[in-house]
Amino acid sequence: MLAPAIRRGIARACLALVVVTLLVAWPGAASASPPKLDAKAWILVDARDDSVIAGKAQNKRLPIASATKLMTAYLALKRLRPNQMIAAPAYQPRSSAEILLGLRQGERIRVRDLLAGALLPSANDAAQALAVGVSGSVPAFIAAMNQAAQRLGLADTHYANPIGFDDPGNYSSPRDLVTLASILLRNKLFAGIVDSPSATLSSGDRTRQVSSRNTLLGRVPWVSGVKTGHTLGAGYVLIGSGTQDSTTLISAVLGAPSESARDDDTLELLQYGFSLYHPVQQVRRGEELADPRLDWRNDHLSLVAQRSLPVNVRQGQRVTTQVRAPDEVSGPVDEGERLGRVTVSVDGRVAAASPLAAAEAVEAATTLDKVVWTAQNPFVLVALGAIVILVGLLLTAWGRRSREPEPANPGPRNGRQQEPRERTPEERRRMHEERMRRRRERMEREGGAG
Repeated sequence: MLAPAIRRGIARACLALVVVTLLVAWPGAASASPPKLDAKAWILVDARDDSVIAGKAQNKRLPIASATKLMTAYLALKRLRPNQMIAAPAYQPRSSAEILLGLRQGERIRVRDLLAGALLPSANDAAQALAVGVSGSVPAFIAAMNQAAQRLGLADTHYANPIGFDDPGNYSSPRDLVTLASILLRNKLFAGIVDSPSATLSSGDRTRQVSSRNTLLGRVPWVSGVKTGHTLGAGYVLIGSGTQDSTTLISAVLGAPSESARDDDTLELLQYGFSLYHPVQQVRRGEELADPRLDWRNDHLSLVAQRSLPVNVRQGQRVTTQVRAPDEVSGPVDEGERLGRVTVSVDGRVAAASPLAAAEAVEAATTLDKVVWTAQNPFVLVALGAIVILVGLLLTAWGRRSREPEPANPGPRNGRQQEPRERTPEERRRMHEERMRRRRERMEREGGAG
């Protein structure tokens, strides 16, 4: 038998182990500290709402090397068409170490190919061709870059060239860079280019094969971009992004001492960010989320989600679901027909969405459906009852009038009819004398006796 003290010690140890296990397993119960990186400045944000997850010197102004080309791409996407052909200007490299597409002066090449050349291998002649194609000259394009930075609220950013050469007037901050990258990633063409390890440029004088300098794209399947950079003044720079489930994180690492340190810092930063999230299944595929009434019928149509909507959230974030669907549906409706939409938002921003579809097919309302529905409507019944009562009252009043006899001769105004009165002999004598007198007077007037 174990001594009581030993048993109590074992019990306490088991209890402590259970508590530690629960803290580790419970989402958000305990979070690791942000990583310690070798870079001069860095930041990690959630692209969904641009909230800062972690950072160091995130507003510090530093040289950014070829991360400058993010603004070059932004203006090209705003002002040029992807399939538009651009005549390449003359380009004179500053050193033999520059990366180039080898564009010949006057060579015509599509904008989308120039974007891929500027963003993947970071070709300087491709960036300058875009600048001249947008503004007609490099100085005019630099002015447009700085105007765009002000318009986008990039307070710690200024440009001196469209390529990223070291220059006291060419700088940005980790915060501004992830803001610009977040805006650009909403453009499908840009997002597709920076998520590609390589690309084929089919326009121009010859077909060109280019590869991304972001080697994380080939190593980590969930890494999705964005742009590398390196000069002596800037050190090693990487604007990175990664997507897991419904969450996209964007990072910026500036002033790393080496390419491997830059990549490792970016990967560690993104992995730390994703460790803070846990999945929430707000909507499941096939779940009924609305049941609008069918017109002219005492029945409803079930509307179901066409796909599941899992979202990843950090501790403290608020998840809400909004359903938009009609209150009433008129047939006919096909099974699977889309009649609404459900959205899942995290802290007020949409994170996932799915159409709502009819769970079954329904026919249009028949004439019998309409008659039965109308007959059952209480308002209609009340109105019909009132009409029946009114008609009955009118018929009753009309019947009473038809039964009353009409008088043969209208009587005096007081409504009484007087009987004729018998005259006395004296009255009849005076009336006769009066008639005879009027007769004599008439005969005298006419000149002779009658």
